[in-house]
Amino acid sequence: MAPVNHTYILFYKPFNVLSQFTGEAGKLTLADFGPFPKSVYAAGRLDYDSEGLLILTDDNQLKHALLEPKFEHPRTYLVQVERIPNDDAMERLRTGVIVNGKATKPTAASVCAEEPPLPPRDPPIRFRKNVPTAWIELTLREGRNRQVRKMTAAVGHPTLRLVRTKIGALGIGTLRPGDMRRLSQEEIRQLQHE
Repeated sequence: MAPVNHTYILFYKPFNVLSQFTGEAGKLTLADFGPFPKSVYAAGRLDYDSEGLLILTDDNQLKHALLEPKFEHPRTYLVQVERIPNDDAMERLRTGVIVNGKATKPTAASVCAEEPPLPPRDPPIRFRKNVPTAWIELTLREGRNRQVRKMTAAVGHPTLRLVRTKIGALGIGTLRPGDMRRLSQEEIRQLQHE
């Protein structure tokens, strides 16, 4: 039997785009970018109002490894939040907060020393002169619905902008919103063994 050749694409999902190929009236979907092979689907999701990395593939075994909670596959996010989080808020994010009645798993969390070099969002975040903002980096090993937003709200710092910058060891690199690239054989091997 001949080996199956799968497709693996890293895509930078822009703000206000659905993480699927079929959509709702007036909303952009993955089909508005590409072209993508008809066989690929997103391995995981990003909310409509979130940005960043998606892996598109037709490799169901890899999709399972990335999405099955028991594998605790890491995903890293840069999150712009209202106000400057104190040590207590950051420690609560690290050790777990209650989201929908259940504690989140321990998370790597740190305040960024400076604003990350991300492309501007269109439309931009509303600026409020009297409310400072901060950027934090979170690495989760679970993926509940709108988890990052619920976690930051639970510690008193609502999310203003959310960008997934890494899936496992794969980083955003030079990709810009709407850009895509195929994964190298080494990157595929790395993902399969993380």
